[in-house]
Amino acid sequence: MVNFVLIGLCVLAGMIFKSTKSIHPDAHKGINTWILYLALPAVSFKYLPKVEWSLEMLFPIFSTVLIAVGSLFFMKYYSQAKNYSRRSRSTLEIASGYSNTSFIGFPLIAAFYNEKLLSIAIISDQTMFLTLSTLGIISALKGGSKSGSVSTKFILKRLFTFPPFIGCISALVISQFINLDFAEPLFDKLAGTVAPLALFSVGLQLKFSGWRKLIPQISMSMLYKLLLAPLIVLLVVFALGIKGNVAKISVFEAAMPTLITSSIIAEQFRLNTKLTNLIIGISIIVGFATVGFWYFVIEALF
Repeated sequence: MVNFVLIGLCVLAGMIFKSTKSIHPDAHKGINTWILYLALPAVSFKYLPKVEWSLEMLFPIFSTVLIAVGSLFFMKYYSQAKNYSRRSRSTLEIASGYSNTSFIGFPLIAAFYNEKLLSIAIISDQTMFLTLSTLGIISALKGGSKSGSVSTKFILKRLFTFPPFIGCISALVISQFINLDFAEPLFDKLAGTVAPLALFSVGLQLKFSGWRKLIPQISMSMLYKLLLAPLIVLLVVFALGIKGNVAKISVFEAAMPTLITSSIIAEQFRLNTKLTNLIIGISIIVGFATVGFWYFVIEALF
């Protein structure tokens, strides 16, 4: 319950501070810098060293990547049909392909299932950040480029200088040689700033003026993120014969609303932040209902 109150409080605070001009118009850029360079890498160091890898755990990895790739294809054909620009297409890809697997996903899993199953959710969460740091950055770069195309050298340069990606790789490598338990309190504190600051940043950038014109894009993004993405994972679960808690949590995590930090990527690479923030805000609200629907579907089938 605390997490849900925090969502409304942080977003509302950002909107109030902006409307009353109590904060600098570009304050969100400083906040986003903190999240990218310190908070998100800390998330990797907090969770990745504790993951118990097994063959079964490959499916949450696969399903998370599948959702991101599916978004690329879905939004490609949708954007072509609507004759949208490359920038709009990339914005929709970023806003639709990445789930809020931790801040909203973790507490919902604890509420609907059991905290012990967070070990599966962590796999989805870390894979999601790694996918965002690779496929997401490539998509964002193409959308932010005037020509719509970016050289491989430039993509690799941005990828290997993207802080969350460096954090993921560093956490995987360093934890194999050094026991990082001594630094866990530090990682806890830094990782804990991701959700409130990201939500506050969304509130600072959230604009509802002209939202009616964006209804088609918002609706299509949520159609994919909240309904089609979990359905795709569910169909793959049956096709591959995946059973038990891994199947349940993989589908459940796929049904989560749009990742909050998608807004930061959109802002950093000059995509349509207004559209991204509207999708984030509305998908969180609508997502509470659709997540409940998917829970009953999952329990009925498994």
